[in-house]
Amino acid sequence: MAVISIPLELEGQKKAIGEAIISGHKNVKTVLRKISKLEGERRTASFEFIAGGGTVTCHREFGFSYRLDVARVFFNPRLGSERMRVASKVRPGERAIVPFAGVGPFAIPIAAAGAQVLALEISPEACRWLSENARHNRVGEMADIVNCDAFAVCGLLKENGLKTKFDRAVVPTPYGRDDALDSISPIVKPGGAIHFYTFKKRRQIEDLIREFEERGFEVEFHRRCGNVAPGVGRWVFDLVKF
Repeated sequence: MAVISIPLELEGQKKAIGEAIISGHKNVKTVLRKISKLEGERRTASFEFIAGGGTVTCHREFGFSYRLDVARVFFNPRLGSERMRVASKVRPGERAIVPFAGVGPFAIPIAAAGAQVLALEISPEACRWLSENARHNRVGEMADIVNCDAFAVCGLLKENGLKTKFDRAVVPTPYGRDDALDSISPIVKPGGAIHFYTFKKRRQIEDLIREFEERGFEVEFHRRCGNVAPGVGRWVFDLVKF
């Protein structure tokens, strides 16, 4: 599946463009044009068919495969190397939590590395794909999937108290929801790792690192891992909880 942008001056040629992409790329069966930005709590976009048909596809990266419907669930294909970087840090026997799990691109590699993963996802559609993808990638027994509001469940886990807190959390935070760190931190054990993703301008990073340190985290690593708007990047911070 190819998702493209078409300039206004080429609007009349969009069908020919789509057919040319399909004829020139044997692995492409459908060409879509995104006609809206990500919207709503489930972060989905609207598409226009240019050529081919259907919005269900299979994305493959680093030996894993993820089936999904791009019109109904959120998926970012650009973070493959970042997902593998995080999975490489996992040790067998860890307990990990992944809020905003989507169709499983973080949760599944972590489970394959030997962690028992609690995956939280608010979209029923994404949960169905996540469950299928976990089975297909042979980690079904290592992934516990809960269709829920991640903020609410993390709050309940905090209030009820955990006999054993999580060793690791991977938090692909939705835009503008940095308060996710407040929800996750109490249920991660001291010395545990939190891979926290947020959207910031470069000039904000030094102040953010100081803020993390003041809140009781050690910042082991950070980097920009993509752009989302002019001057705004997606940043990851590997935090260790004191």
